[in-house]
Amino acid sequence: QVQLVESGGGLVQAGGSLRLSCAASGRTSSISAVGWFQQAPGKEREFVAAMSWSGQNTYYADSVKGRFTISKNNAQNTVYLRMNSLKPDDTAVYDCAAAEGYYGSNWRSYSYWGQGTQVTVSS
Repeated sequence: QVQLVESGGGLVQAGGSLRLSCAASGRTSSISAVGWFQQAPGKEREFVAAMSWSGQNTYYADSVKGRFTISKNNAQNTVYLRMNSLKPDDTAVYDCAAAEGYYGSNWRSYSYWGQGTQVTVSS
């Protein structure tokens, strides 16, 4: 079992920044990767970014390349999503997820999910 707890969401003006955290616990040795997903009202869940648990590989959706950065603190088993130059279109619930095998941009690749954290970007 893996448990994920997200934090760091909030309200920010366009152009501002937030850093989301995803703390993993439990059987973290089974994790192959952690991904971040977003879901805005009335829209499908969309891939944002992912990182292999080793930290050696990162992947980003085209919409966030150059603005968002995924990183990891190995000692704390925590994955971060730094979001810069935020836009109103970034407004969504952000959720981190852990995969135990193959992973990618499809949410079905992930086995464990956090509770979600709301990010609201005002204009």
